[in-house]
Amino acid sequence: MKRSEINEAIKISKELLEKNHFRLPPFAYWTTDEWIQNKDKIGTIFRVMQGWDITDFGSGKFQEIGAVLFTIRNGDVNDNSIGTPYAEKIIILQHEKGQKIPMHCHRVKTEDIINRGGGILSIQLYASDAKGDIDKNADVEVYMDGIKHYFKAGETIDIQHGGSITLTPYVYHTFWAKKGAGDLIVGEVSSINDDNTDNVFTEPASRFAVIDEDEAILHPLVNEYNKL
Repeated sequence: MKRSEINEAIKISKELLEKNHFRLPPFAYWTTDEWIQNKDKIGTIFRVMQGWDITDFGSGKFQEIGAVLFTIRNGDVNDNSIGTPYAEKIIILQHEKGQKIPMHCHRVKTEDIINRGGGILSIQLYASDAKGDIDKNADVEVYMDGIKHYFKAGETIDIQHGGSITLTPYVYHTFWAKKGAGDLIVGEVSSINDDNTDNVFTEPASRFAVIDEDEAILHPLVNEYNKL
């Protein structure tokens, strides 16, 4: 991805959040200079990867396969004295081309995926087989806002504002902003998030983008704090 594309995606996301009266933590708005000035105070933020995370998952088609994510809080799977014993993210998906997160599951993490505002959240689900691979035939059992539901393999569910779905380990899922319904704010509340080891994608994907530095950094991303 080009840095200019990342910067523009962040600007669009901040505008959408402001429009929906959702304010991120103060460090979300720091410049690179402010990050450097506060470097000795924010070891936990660095370690648990709180902050901006913009990725096209290696697709080269950010408007179709990609997302803007911001990790608000998180912990360390290897040290429960660091951060929080849970995670919270905001995910921004653009609706024009139905921007989506690729099909994947998690080995460990349980998460609630929530429609926090903007458009309509569409999600497609599959169960896994005994080997942990995607099962194209089995029904999927999930809870939505505390109520048990069963869906056919590959069925698409539309979730309206305020609604949520709970996804346990090895439930395969992809979700996107429904075309024509507006850009989407997705909330994620989960057990500790570990993007380095816990994602299982059904197709080759890079969790973090390779960046072409065509303009100055607006805000550093969680996977480049070591450059500060």
